[in-house]
Amino acid sequence: MIVIDAASAVPPYEQLRVQLARQIQDHSLAVGTRLPTVRALATELGLAANTVARAYRELEEAGLIETRGRAGSFVSAAGEAARERARRAAADYAAVAAAAGLDKAEAIRIVEAALATTVRG
Repeated sequence: MIVIDAASAVPPYEQLRVQLARQIQDHSLAVGTRLPTVRALATELGLAANTVARAYRELEEAGLIETRGRAGSFVSAAGEAARERARRAAADYAAVAAAAGLDKAEAIRIVEAALATTVRG
């Protein structure tokens, strides 16, 4: 279920993008699941079609969904590959941090600072 908070300072497209990304990442939306059309979801949520289209576009750029022309938009298997790359990068970072003598708290602060500038949500 997607809920858009009109009173939130977070733009509606970003609320939608974050909620769909979370559902894809926690497998509430399985690989291959067909998403509602832009117009259908916009109508359901009371949003402009361009708002939903922007969220879908950003999810596609992130590799979480793929659009197959008139067939629609689907949860992409590429999202799993991206998550695996992130897990490998995290393991590599942990090894570098340990070799550099960083303690866990400092290593996490470095990651949080990097995420604050590169990852939405």
